[in-house]
Amino acid sequence: MNFEYTAKSLDLQARVQVFMDEHIYPLEEEMRAFRREKLWQIHPKMDELKAAAKAAGLWNLFLPKGYGDLSPGLTNLEYAPLAELMGRVIWASEVFNCSAPDTGNMEVLAKYGSSEQQERWLRPLMDGEIRSAFLMTEPEVASSDATNIETSIVRDGDEYVINGRKWWSSGAMNPECAVYIVMGKTNPDADRHRQQAMILVPADTPGVEVVRPLRVFGSLDSPEGHAEVTLTNVRVPSTNLILGEGRGFEIAQGRLGPGRIHHCMRLIGAAQRSLELMAKRVAVREAFGRRIKDFSSIRQDIAQSRCDIEQARLLTLAAADKIDRFGAKGARDLIGMIKIVCPTMTCKVVDRAIQAHGGMGVCQDTPLAGFWVYGRMIRIADGPDEVHMYQLGRNTVKDYS
Repeated sequence: MNFEYTAKSLDLQARVQVFMDEHIYPLEEEMRAFRREKLWQIHPKMDELKAAAKAAGLWNLFLPKGYGDLSPGLTNLEYAPLAELMGRVIWASEVFNCSAPDTGNMEVLAKYGSSEQQERWLRPLMDGEIRSAFLMTEPEVASSDATNIETSIVRDGDEYVINGRKWWSSGAMNPECAVYIVMGKTNPDADRHRQQAMILVPADTPGVEVVRPLRVFGSLDSPEGHAEVTLTNVRVPSTNLILGEGRGFEIAQGRLGPGRIHHCMRLIGAAQRSLELMAKRVAVREAFGRRIKDFSSIRQDIAQSRCDIEQARLLTLAAADKIDRFGAKGARDLIGMIKIVCPTMTCKVVDRAIQAHGGMGVCQDTPLAGFWVYGRMIRIADGPDEVHMYQLGRNTVKDYS
């Protein structure tokens, strides 16, 4: 692949950088405090930021060019460095309407949704009028194996009746969340990869109950949150089913490729910023009569972090390029590799930066604690490390034997 960015991508990188400098970084500390103290509320300046991003032509950048008029025309490789820039601030991607789980849900609707579903849900999501959640994970089964999902989706005339219990439903606590994409089973007796379906459930449908928010290492991650949700005899029109019965596993696989590029590049952005903060910190602090930067162990940590970040960045760009050329299925091994490498790399780099900051690294005065939690959480979300290593190892043995 050609590792030089296109002129289009370079132009957008410069524009996103300017926007971050002018609008995002000046608000970072205020936003961090607001999200911690004003639970389940949207910062009053968020709508202004989104309007400014729209006006600057920095909106919905994530949707690949294969989606025609819905897309800004970028490849995954062209978008990847933009996701890295957004990842330097935990909440920045939302300002550009490029945050999970909405990006994955929008891609599902753009790729698989009916014209009616796209008009009712995709359009307002792409306009930033509403937010969404993705309900797959369940507390009673190992949900890293999507065939384990037990939530039932049963046809009853012109409706489907849904019963189940979900958790880690990211985005479901957000006051602007208007719709869920729910994964469940329409036929538990079919082939194990043809039992599942995905269906659209408006958040205010009778029988839907948001039981509680789940804390991530003590944090509620407001205002998006991660909710436990029960669905009890929830009825929605049959037209809310996406693509058809038995197609849920297929949709899930199609949803995950580009989304993992987004997550990994945001993580690389968090790691890169952590390295920069570390370098600045050790350049001005003294211990035992010397600048911290002059200790060999610190220099080794900085050097190793720089190597780790660059390796992860190049691997992720290679995965993005392969998705562009061969689709997610053709890039599955590289996608597995970046999902293994990037979250672990981020945790290591951020941990070194925290150590160099001392007490400041674990308090609310820097983004480091939030970066570490994000990296550690992604080692579980979108499939735990072990699943990706199992599949990558299996494929590697098959390739070489």
